[in-house]
Amino acid sequence: MNYSVRELRQDEVKVLDTFLYEAIFIPEGIPAPSKDIINQPELQVYVKDFGENKGDLCLVAQIENEIVGAVWTRVMNDYGHIDNKTPSFAISLLKEYRNYGIGTELMKQMLMKLKMQGYAQASLSVQKTNYAVSMYKKVGFEIVDENDEEYIMICRL
Repeated sequence: MNYSVRELRQDEVKVLDTFLYEAIFIPEGIPAPSKDIINQPELQVYVKDFGENKGDLCLVAQIENEIVGAVWTRVMNDYGHIDNKTPSFAISLLKEYRNYGIGTELMKQMLMKLKMQGYAQASLSVQKTNYAVSMYKKVGFEIVDENDEEYIMICRL
């Protein structure tokens, strides 16, 4: 699949709403929530005022003129929060572009970007049943905590 990876432009920030919704893991057989779920405060922390804070970084995958995936980080008090110096990851792709290696490439490039900016580690939270767990491990994340449903994972940079 022919795609390019680039930084998100500030005038494109609204596209993160689409990818925030796509990032919600929906187990097979469970109906998808309505799109307005992203307006809940615990999800808005991922996108509200994005680009205005230190640690707000976003890379997108683009095919022709369409953004098909996004990975973004920010230091925030989210599900994967470790401390106030560790950026947390969010990543998603439009359904029809999953399983082509695009997400892995986005993750690798973002980890490199974070390392070059001097971060020591990055974190994320993922549901245990999410197929992406193996991809996160492949790019260097390891499980450091868990509850009944989720893993908290860290990648040391």
